[in-house]
Amino acid sequence: MVLLGYAKLTRPANLPTAMADILAGACISGLTFLITADTSLNGPAYLNLILLIFSSIFLYAGGVVLNDVFDFKIDEIERPERPIPKGDVSLKGASLFGTGLLLSGVFLSFFVNQLSGIIAVILALMILLYDSFTKKYQFLGPLNMGLCRALNLILGMSLFGEIFHWMYAVIPLLYIFAITLISRGEVYGENKKHIIWAGLLYAMVVFIILMITPDIRTQWISLFPFMGLFIFLIYRPLIRAYKVNSPENIKKAVVSGVLSIIVLDASLAVAFDGWQFGLIVLLLLPLSYILAKIFAVT
Repeated sequence: MVLLGYAKLTRPANLPTAMADILAGACISGLTFLITADTSLNGPAYLNLILLIFSSIFLYAGGVVLNDVFDFKIDEIERPERPIPKGDVSLKGASLFGTGLLLSGVFLSFFVNQLSGIIAVILALMILLYDSFTKKYQFLGPLNMGLCRALNLILGMSLFGEIFHWMYAVIPLLYIFAITLISRGEVYGENKKHIIWAGLLYAMVVFIILMITPDIRTQWISLFPFMGLFIFLIYRPLIRAYKVNSPENIKKAVVSGVLSIIVLDASLAVAFDGWQFGLIVLLLLPLSYILAKIFAVT
């Protein structure tokens, strides 16, 4: 029962989205090179990719655990089913667990290269800033959360010790900003204004991905199924949440938005490295949906 409580704190269904960010970032920086490079380079490069994936998972898990630590008094009222207010996990135990995960994520990244380590440190600090302070504010909270996801994508880009196309990190920044806006009505509802803004930000994300895709016919054709799935998954629950602005529908829009990060990352992988890489990233989606049926996403 205690182990299950700790597992719930990490939000397992969300963790594949962190993995997807790293894979997408690596594709943006040239994952094709890693695949086609000389065999003598493949071992360390693949190992570094795996290290970055686990670094990202630990950073994300540590962040959501510490978020529950900082929110435990609010959760006693709004989410009494969460592990800490329910008594499944002690506040001290959760604090140590979350801190350990966060530090482990930073530690692993330094084994890849110094740049990855520095990015992980900045990401960990931004996570703590959100958990402890900025989430209380209507604009700063979504911005901070978006920056965390942007840094996670950049962490994937740092695989080769350099950052190429760092400006594309604006894509997850805008996307997560939108999801965080929607989540503001998850408890009490009545957030139609935020939903409209989220819909506009979603449209900007789609537009940017289409614009940065190389003008190659096969690349465009490959991208369309991924983008079509992405648009369907994010807008369908969003429209329902606007029509019936209930906490239940808003929560569904948030959950779908969070899990669809995988499809967003798959689309980026297609845009930069081809449909094969996009399909690899997309395979994480069924895993997230299965875990979402067992563990809470928000």
